[in-house]
Amino acid sequence: QVQLVESGGGLVQPGGSLRLSCAASGFTFNMYDMSWYRQAPGKERELVAAITSADSSTNYADSVKGRFTISRDNAKNLVGLQMNSLKPEDTAVYYCKGLRRFYKREVWGQGTLVTVSS
Repeated sequence: QVQLVESGGGLVQPGGSLRLSCAASGFTFNMYDMSWYRQAPGKERELVAAITSADSSTNYADSVKGRFTISRDNAKNLVGLQMNSLKPEDTAVYYCKGLRRFYKREVWGQGTLVTVSS
């Protein structure tokens, strides 16, 4: 089956760090652009960070630039999101997404909750 499974979420204090991981299976991972989205209750889902399949170029939401780093390991079919200097407004369910542009195919993970609070 086509699957993305996020892990690494939890409770962290403001200013702390957390690393999320996304494990991919059931599709040709290295041909997919990968990204992280997040959604808080009552808010729209927003793109946090993305990394391309072609050259691993990255882009970030303005709100997380300089604090978050997205990465991928094609040998292990993994996508990471290193989150530093966390703020309460980072609290959300974080979702991993894959996109195969040629076929306009998307795959989503189930999400992992990140709570930033003291």
